[in-house]
Amino acid sequence: MDIPEDLRYSPEHEWVRTDGTRVRIGITDYAQDALGDIVFVDLPTVGSAVDAGGQIGEVESTKSVSEIYAPLAGTVTAVNDALTDAPERINQDPYSEGWICELELAAGADTSGLLDAAAYGELTAD
Repeated sequence: MDIPEDLRYSPEHEWVRTDGTRVRIGITDYAQDALGDIVFVDLPTVGSAVDAGGQIGEVESTKSVSEIYAPLAGTVTAVNDALTDAPERINQDPYSEGWICELELAAGADTSGLLDAAAYGELTAD
């Protein structure tokens, strides 16, 4: 299982890559593996405000449907429209081509409450 050191993680299996006051969000390698073949992604709406812990979308696989939660509060500034036609990108490359959305962080929001790679590895250890 791939757990990049430069990312932060939520207990709900989302990853966060920080770039100043913006973050890119996706689901982890662990999550995509547990879901199986992803066949549909319901993306959030650009411009929508999200609360930390609030649902921002869904991922549907051949096994089940799983909610995607916002690890941080902010406003959606971009979505990965490529997932509409190729949701399997999440299975193939969850940390690059399979990203879900980008947020402009709300005032006071930061990644300090999220897990680092070592803590996420412990969370997902069999």
